[in-house]
Amino acid sequence: MHDIRFIRENPAAFDASLARRGLAPMAAELLAIDEARRARILAAETAAAAQNAASKDVGAAKARGDDAEFDRLRALVAEKKAEGARLTEEAAVEDARLRDALSRIPNLPLADVPDGPDETGNVELRRWGTPRVLDFKPLEHFDIPAAKDGLDFQTAAKLSGSRFVVLRGSIARLHRALAQFMLDLHVNEHGLAETWTPVLVKEDAMFGTNQLPKFAEDSYQTTNGWWLIPTAEVTLTNSVAAEILDEATLPLRLTAHTHCFRSEAGSAGKDTSGMLRQHQFEKVEMVTISTPDTALAEHDRMTRCAEAVLEALALPYRTIVLCTGDMGFGAQKTHDLEVWLPGQNTYREISSVSTCGQFQARRMNARYRAPGGKPDFVATLNGSGLAVGRCLIAVLENGQQADGSVTLPEVLVPYLGGKTRIAADGQLV
Repeated sequence: MHDIRFIRENPAAFDASLARRGLAPMAAELLAIDEARRARILAAETAAAAQNAASKDVGAAKARGDDAEFDRLRALVAEKKAEGARLTEEAAVEDARLRDALSRIPNLPLADVPDGPDETGNVELRRWGTPRVLDFKPLEHFDIPAAKDGLDFQTAAKLSGSRFVVLRGSIARLHRALAQFMLDLHVNEHGLAETWTPVLVKEDAMFGTNQLPKFAEDSYQTTNGWWLIPTAEVTLTNSVAAEILDEATLPLRLTAHTHCFRSEAGSAGKDTSGMLRQHQFEKVEMVTISTPDTALAEHDRMTRCAEAVLEALALPYRTIVLCTGDMGFGAQKTHDLEVWLPGQNTYREISSVSTCGQFQARRMNARYRAPGGKPDFVATLNGSGLAVGRCLIAVLENGQQADGSVTLPEVLVPYLGGKTRIAADGQLV
């Protein structure tokens, strides 16, 4: 959420930043609401002062037997009390209007974020690894013989509908191994604190990480008001909501493996084959809570943590910086990691690492205090480290062989009981 004081002091700069996101100017509208709110607050304070002054004079008028003045002052007290209550209520209405309006406006991009209308404006930063040159036609994950029996979309459709999958046998074990490997790498090598969180949260938590109110249709809500998390960003980031942290405890670097749930609203007809885009999936999430002045360094660090997973798995990838038109709602700057998928003959997103500045912290009222200083809002960052299902796809497609088997990354062998391949019949060997 934006700071209305910043908008008051920098209306032109605020509108210019919104324009980079393709949005119309909003400062004037926001400041009009803010002025109406502040005017009513001032009027309410003036009415309260008049009420207090009249209240003091009521007793004096009564003491000197001035009944007319006594009645006038008593009526004035009642009038100013009612006026103050009305103005306070009107100020609260304007305050709610302002908060709602601010909550629906995306974060402002940093100066070094490239301008662009959509993904065509994204800029590649670097590549790692060289895609294999295959002497056979590569298959998509769901057509690879080694994986066919382990990816059961038919049973999932019977149970839940489209965009679900049942994993079986070797594929289920490989999926589990990937998640375990990612957690171990982040905890043992990257120093992230492993965390286990609920997947059902209150509405305030979804608001805090800007899924609400604007993107309610992208998530699932239960009949009793809980929301299913679209990512552990929600729970990990909100773990510091309404707190004042000691600066010495920062940065907090957290990771969690959770189920995630997304309605995929607006994606009808997109990536319907296979398990690339699912309503339920698993992800190892990374979240950092830092001071604002260290956030950019933490952003680069988190990006390297995600890249390290792909490098350990020997999966070719590229790192791009998203342009203003493709960046997420809460982000100031985003690095996407795209892994090479031979079956599609292209790179596809597998991780998105974003720095949000103080945007989410202001929504959550999450603050820190330097020694001897006043509380200030923390900075928040989040990123996939990685999406487990998409990583499974990448391992299957990049490891596929001409005979229908799949060669597995060496780093996973200890998690698979020493097995190095999935044979064409689906068995780990």
